[in-house]
Amino acid sequence: MNSGFGFTKSLRRIFAIVRKEGRQLRRDKLTFGMIIGIPTMQLLLFGYAINMDVRNLNAGVADLALTSQSRQYVMELANSQVINVVAEAGSAEELETLIRKGDIKAGIYIPPDFDARLAQGDKSAAQALVDGSDTVVQSALRSLAQPSRLSPASDRPPLLEIRTLYNPERRSAVNTVPGLIGVILTMTMILFTAVAIVRERERGNLELLITTPVRSWELMLAKITPYVVIGLVQVTLVLALGWVLFAVPMRGLLIDVYIVSLIFIVANLALGLVISTISQNQFQAMQMTFFLLLPSILMSGFIFPYEGMPKVVQWMAECLPMTHFMRLIRGVILRGADLAELSRELWILGVFIAVSLTFAVARFNKTLD
Repeated sequence: MNSGFGFTKSLRRIFAIVRKEGRQLRRDKLTFGMIIGIPTMQLLLFGYAINMDVRNLNAGVADLALTSQSRQYVMELANSQVINVVAEAGSAEELETLIRKGDIKAGIYIPPDFDARLAQGDKSAAQALVDGSDTVVQSALRSLAQPSRLSPASDRPPLLEIRTLYNPERRSAVNTVPGLIGVILTMTMILFTAVAIVRERERGNLELLITTPVRSWELMLAKITPYVVIGLVQVTLVLALGWVLFAVPMRGLLIDVYIVSLIFIVANLALGLVISTISQNQFQAMQMTFFLLLPSILMSGFIFPYEGMPKVVQWMAECLPMTHFMRLIRGVILRGADLAELSRELWILGVFIAVSLTFAVARFNKTLD
């Protein structure tokens, strides 16, 4: 009898705590929003935005034949919806320059003797230059190598010869390792910064700092400076392991890699500061960090092709620092591009840093007040 009564009292105490936790969750709107938002975002991303069928790859054409058959062939390639012709070039070298800068993913080179090659049928009549720093692009372009209406004979070689630049062996590690730098920096820099500021608030240290002459921007700068060094150490570690274990090439300048990484680290730290001014506790800071990490991985082009996403999702991806870092780091490491050729992405990250820091400082002052 006593044991049954004791069990009933235990259940009452458990239910009382459960009700208390439920009320606390209802009051914690941010956590409740994450409970709904994270599965909803995953469903929308995987069901709607993520598409392995690459379409409308930005491509350039160098048509040196300028005949009716060459123009017909270019129209046939464009109608395939695999490529979207956005640039014209006068030589294969110009196509390679456009690919190195990241302006196009593929280049179609049509030689002056295109019609003669078609008539002979003993060799490919045109050549596709493919950006091998993205392995998904290589697979998409191979569908264009099949014989077209211009060369219907099945025993002929493919009309379009595929020439893969920067990663002819199609090794996945070459494409993945530079991207991992972005994933690691996004996760660690945002999380470390957001949690560090919130932890100081929870411990009451921020109130103590208010009484000192330290200004808000000085406090925030002092907080993020150590993490800049940590981020650069992480970059060095990934580069070293990628070179030793996977033979990932370094085609660009090492100093450019560190400059690009430094700008990206500051962008993530600024984003972490924004999160720290919104979050009320460390748990919320971690939730918001992973809420941002998931779309950064899925929408930046690290795993899934950027070109295969709907336009609305591409616009959303442009707001993520990791999208621009992917283009920068792969451009420098794999394609050997210099910073002048990638200046657009650098400017975008610079604007992101300025906006984020301004917002974070304003929110931080309001929080202290």
